[in-house]
Amino acid sequence: MYPLLDTIITPSKLRALERRMLPQLADELRQFLVESVARTGGHLSSNLGTVELTIALHYVFNTPHDRLVWDVGHQTYAHKILTGRREGMKKLRMHGGIAGFPRRDESEYDAFGTAHSSTSISAALGMAVASQQEGKSRRVVAVIGDGAMSAGMAFEALNNAGAMTTDLLVILNDNDMSISRPVGALNNYLARLMSGQFYATARRAGEKMLGVVPPVLELAKRAEEHVKGMVTPSTMFEEFGFNYIGPIDGHDLDVLVSTLNNIKHLDGPQFLHVVTRKGAGYKAAEDDPILYHGVAKFNPDAGILPKGGGKPSYTQIFGDWLCDMAALDQRLVGITPAMREGSGLVKFSEEYPDRYFDVGIAEQHAVTFAAGLACDGIKPVVAIYSTFLQRAYDQLIHDVAIQNLPVVFAIDRAGLVGADGPTHAGSFDLTYLRCIPNMTVLVPADENECRQMLYTAFQLDTPTAVRYPRGAGTGVAPEKQMHMLPVGRGEVRRTGEKIALLAFGSMLKPCLEAAEELNATVVNMRFVKPLDGDLVASLAQKYELLVTVEENTIMGGAGSAVLESLSSRGFTVPVLQLGLPDTFIDQGDPAQMLADCGLDSTGIITSVRARLFD
Repeated sequence: MYPLLDTIITPSKLRALERRMLPQLADELRQFLVESVARTGGHLSSNLGTVELTIALHYVFNTPHDRLVWDVGHQTYAHKILTGRREGMKKLRMHGGIAGFPRRDESEYDAFGTAHSSTSISAALGMAVASQQEGKSRRVVAVIGDGAMSAGMAFEALNNAGAMTTDLLVILNDNDMSISRPVGALNNYLARLMSGQFYATARRAGEKMLGVVPPVLELAKRAEEHVKGMVTPSTMFEEFGFNYIGPIDGHDLDVLVSTLNNIKHLDGPQFLHVVTRKGAGYKAAEDDPILYHGVAKFNPDAGILPKGGGKPSYTQIFGDWLCDMAALDQRLVGITPAMREGSGLVKFSEEYPDRYFDVGIAEQHAVTFAAGLACDGIKPVVAIYSTFLQRAYDQLIHDVAIQNLPVVFAIDRAGLVGADGPTHAGSFDLTYLRCIPNMTVLVPADENECRQMLYTAFQLDTPTAVRYPRGAGTGVAPEKQMHMLPVGRGEVRRTGEKIALLAFGSMLKPCLEAAEELNATVVNMRFVKPLDGDLVASLAQKYELLVTVEENTIMGGAGSAVLESLSSRGFTVPVLQLGLPDTFIDQGDPAQMLADCGLDSTGIITSVRARLFD
């Protein structure tokens, strides 16, 4: 079915192909990608955009000896297919299958594990310096997307790398800019010229001759910058100390291979600007790359069909609340670090464009930007994934909490997230939030409670966080009317005997189900901080066993807060803590993942009975 692709077991087989055969391989690889992702779901647009670049990199460089470091990693499906994992694509992002991102323990060709953005240049520089220290002849390449260049970490790495003589190639995969045919041809020609040995040799010779007359050398450098500036994009990367080359057409294999072959022989930091199209080769994805960025299973002939009905997700609940709250309070602004669609801000961005701020992939800036707004009377709401808030922890403490500023953090994807695996799981937010002074932490158990908690958080004059899971809730319709919840107060939802289940957030439903068989009392705790210490103390006086249940790591989580509260009041009642174990939990079906952690009703019943009859 795929005459060339079927023969590529490893990149060494790819490098054995005649160069003229590479376009055919690209066509086959692109077709395979569409068919494969349509069966499993996954990232599509970004992967279609890097087919030719991936082929060229493995064709030119001696991988895995030479290192390829991918940024984010959601564009590495072609890389996985060409490095012996084509059969593994059948179980992409499934339990026991290959990951949707690079993983060092999955393949020797995955030089660095990733899934968060803007790490590639730092990691690649570390590898390049290590090779230099060990005297190894090795090329190291970082491939970074244009979106990831908005994060400060990428520029910190560029600043460091540009001050060294280390051999490093940074490739900017720019998929937001199109090149017309004439300009593209000229840029391709110039890129080949500037990456060639003649240009490099002539440049070094000129510097040597003019070096005895420093003012003339400086004049020559400025002249070169101005000439480059007329025919290429900004020379900003030259100012960092890189030799800038490009932009070139990232879908022209002949240009890619020629340019990479030239750069491979250049010394020092090199920067190659490659322009690609997201979704290239599959019209539906080209026309709507955002829709096809992350997809569920679909028919590649029909494309993605509109979804109908179904329960609203927590993300939708948040998006609707944000618009309703904005209509009531002119001070509200919404902030997202490049996650408009994922965090449910599309409607808000359309209805309140002047109060919507997408700061790019810059979580640290997003939090401090919110702090600055809050200082002068604005009420910022930061919509952010739990896993990404980890990247702005210092700003959360230093810029928001210490100054006790009223910033609301709407934390999506709390708990396990299924196919995206451990890099995207929100396993730690209760632990890292509740230890911060001035923070209020709310955990909704259903859709209506989520809406009311967001309203409650917005009314407080201190930093607050409302954390909710990925996907749909239990089906409780949110009330249009919003009201304040009593801060730091839980509620008893079922009364039983001997056992009290203290449920935090998403764990209320399985606790209620388990309680029917255990005849247990169930408490919806609602707040992790401030914890309802009075309620916990009253439960300790009435029941033989308290069981805390949370979709967060057990260590330092909500259960730990309960134990601390009991200890401070002198209670020694037995407490069973149920939650996520002290390990990184691999990808899989979300319901099965929770069951494997003992956080479904069956698991809760089993754990409680084991403790009672131990």
